Amino acid sequence: MRLSLIGRHLRAFACLVGIFCSGFSPSAQAEPMFNVQDPFEVFNRGVFAFNEIVDHAVLRPVAIVYTQVLPRWVRNSVNHFFGNLADAWAIPNNALSLRGKATADSFKRVAINSTLGVLGLMDVATEMDIDRHPADFGLMLSRWGLPAGPYVVLPLLGPRTMVEVVVYPIDWKGNLANHLESVEIRDLLTVLSFTDLRASYLQADDVVKAGALDPYSFTRDSYLQRWQYLQNDGENQEDPSVQP
Repeated sequence: MRLSLIGRHLRAFACLVGIFCSGFSPSAQAEPMFNVQDPFEVFNRGVFAFNEIVDHAVLRPVAIVYTQVLPRWVRNSVNHFFGNLADAWAIPNNALSLRGKATADSFKRVAINSTLGVLGLMDVATEMDIDRHPADFGLMLSRWGLPAGPYVVLPLLGPRTMVEVVVYPIDWKGNLANHLESVEIRDLLTVLSFTDLRASYLQADDVVKAGALDPYSFTRDSYLQRWQYLQNDGENQEDPSVQP
């Protein structure tokens, strides 16, 4: 009974967010769109171009210096630390999705990596074959039937689905690093997180340049495919309407 009640509340919340997102859906636009998933393509391409300028001028050079100055083991520790924070936020979201194994694995990963892994600096859980199951609030709602909504490109933050944009404040609160009292440490961790994330995509730059005639379309399609993959937690589902 309790699980059924939780499910009804989640579906109700998803409907409310869906009503908000529907105002941004392709059907709400007066002009026909070339891509149903990307009704704001003209706007998105403008933001994408802006982000590319900022990336080439600032973000990419900083990421390159970051990889050249810091030893690989230090960079791996930074990546593991933020991965551990993501696993911590995945626990309640996997639980609300009623995914027992994913919830248990996420809990075990955080417990092991926060202790044996020294606050997440080492990924001991992966060495123990405990799988990672990424899940944020937007993915949790999507698993309860909320459509992802149109594709959106945000300044500096990059690709998002509309549901991710709407629930971003909740996901921001779900990051334990954002609850630290020291503003200086919070800002440092934010910069370090962005730098580490950008550094992880350095090798992908060459792939995009070599294989994509249109980098914008390549980025959009790759992001939406990854969203679908995460929504299913890496599992193939013949019927995407099946609820968790």
